[in-house]
Amino acid sequence: MAELTPPSPSSSTSAATVYLALGGNMGDRAANLAEAIRRLGGAVRIDAQSALYETAPMYVTDQPAFLNMAVRGTTELEPSALLRVLKEIEASLGRDLGGLRFGPRPIDVDILLYADRVVAEPDLEIPHPRMAERAFVLCPLADIAADIVHPLLNRRIGELCDEVPGRETVVRIAEAL
Repeated sequence: MAELTPPSPSSSTSAATVYLALGGNMGDRAANLAEAIRRLGGAVRIDAQSALYETAPMYVTDQPAFLNMAVRGTTELEPSALLRVLKEIEASLGRDLGGLRFGPRPIDVDILLYADRVVAEPDLEIPHPRMAERAFVLCPLADIAADIVHPLLNRRIGELCDEVPGRETVVRIAEAL
């Protein structure tokens, strides 16, 4: 598989801590997650991974179960440049970026948090706008960021995870990849 080259960071950019959600429900789910993490290496230096969770689909429920996880890392890319890299990784692993929204996919990689920044652009919102309603995001994220405070809700990720509906659909299946 081709190695992706991330855009060069600007000389004025310093490293930022980022939290990403990864998931997929097509093909070899664990292999797709592992390959996405490997390909992130040029853009994000991963320093923590959550456990792996099998999760029921949300929104479009007539599809296979997902495998989900979260990672923490550092990047020198600005949020929009990081998003471009993530979309390239998704496309290179077979995701149809024009496919059914919330439908089946081999891989999905979302920026959940980027330091304590709030970004509101037409194609990018940080913190992720639906993370607080998604057990499949909050449970893995709480593994590695329970004490991090959501910059808009002013609540710890662990608290949000404890209260999110649908926790029963999120099942830990492995401690790590």
